[in-house]
Amino acid sequence: MLIAALVVDSVGNGLFLPLSLVYFLRLTDLAIGPLGVLISAATVVTLPVPVWAGLLADRFGALPVVVASQLLHAVGYLGYSRAGGPVAVFVAVALVASGVRFFWSAIFTAIADYADSSRSALTKETWYSWANMARTAGLGVGGLITGVVVANGSTGAYRAVAYGAAGCFTAAALVIAVFVRAPRPRRVGGSAPAGYRELLRDRPFLALTAVNTVFAMTTMMLGLALPTFVADGLRGPAELTSAVLVGNMVLVALFAAVVARRLAPYRRTRVLVVAAGLWSAWCLAYAGLVPGRPSWVLPLLVGATLLFTLAELLHAPVSMGLATAVAPLAARGRYLAVFQYSWALAGIAAPAFFAVLFEVHRSLPWVALAAVNCLAAGAVLLLERRLPTSVLRDGPRGTDAEEGGAD
Repeated sequence: MLIAALVVDSVGNGLFLPLSLVYFLRLTDLAIGPLGVLISAATVVTLPVPVWAGLLADRFGALPVVVASQLLHAVGYLGYSRAGGPVAVFVAVALVASGVRFFWSAIFTAIADYADSSRSALTKETWYSWANMARTAGLGVGGLITGVVVANGSTGAYRAVAYGAAGCFTAAALVIAVFVRAPRPRRVGGSAPAGYRELLRDRPFLALTAVNTVFAMTTMMLGLALPTFVADGLRGPAELTSAVLVGNMVLVALFAAVVARRLAPYRRTRVLVVAAGLWSAWCLAYAGLVPGRPSWVLPLLVGATLLFTLAELLHAPVSMGLATAVAPLAARGRYLAVFQYSWALAGIAAPAFFAVLFEVHRSLPWVALAAVNCLAAGAVLLLERRLPTSVLRDGPRGTDAEEGGAD
């Protein structure tokens, strides 16, 4: 039921993913400049949320935080349907952005708790992969529904999307609240609780979070940069971008869990190094593409994107599995919430990273990103020496957190 609820949740996200700025440009009188500032400001004010979310997850359990986050989404999207002025837009966007932060700061702790209490022999990486598959499939379905609903461009159709998203999040919250149980893990051996002060002294974990910022920025770069790179850098058709992005989404939705099961015997750190190497190869292949040669640009673009997709399939479950294993059981919520700052920081840095370098030359962002991934791979190998051997591979179900915590 947890995975089913995540599919419904992701459909709600997918309904609004294609709209973003377009929704408020269509339904309000705000110009794009002030609207962009409002949305950015509403997102920035939610940056402290993961700190609170981690504390709440450790104190009350992660599932109530997830349910509350989905209800925040629902209220926010209802606000979208009524927002007409700048204050209403800011409040609605801030509510949804807060829901996003709470959700991603708690969902992986909830999945880990659920895996620990489940009778299934699936590893945490496999559970994380199933969640990733659910999210990807839901986003795709939501995007398709939105494309059909708003095809006529009417105001009512846009508002219907907002109501639909609110309904999806409300339904997901109800399913989790009623049907899903994930008991909070008990502290092992009477160990003392670990708070944020102890977390900030955990240098290996902070290093892992910093390195993951590079990997998180890389995973964002395909969707962020490809449309501009194809249209302006390669002077290719928009349909090429759509085909590549849809292909990536389909492969992730189909093969995430299969790949995760195959990774169990391998060191998590080495899997991350392989992912970084694949991303570097992807970047260098993109850097070598030039406009005006469609006969080989298309196959190379598709082949290189397969490297990206494989790296994404390796990184997504293993990075979260390693962070979960490192986290002390009593502070799992706080550790995994702080780990999500790697994604928040990546989301802030990625647009500027690409735009500034792309303005110099179409290949420069890819060369720079390849170099950064090589450095990140080296950092992971150095970090491996500082981590307990018990966290490098997935052990028996439910034992990761008990043995985690790096000195």
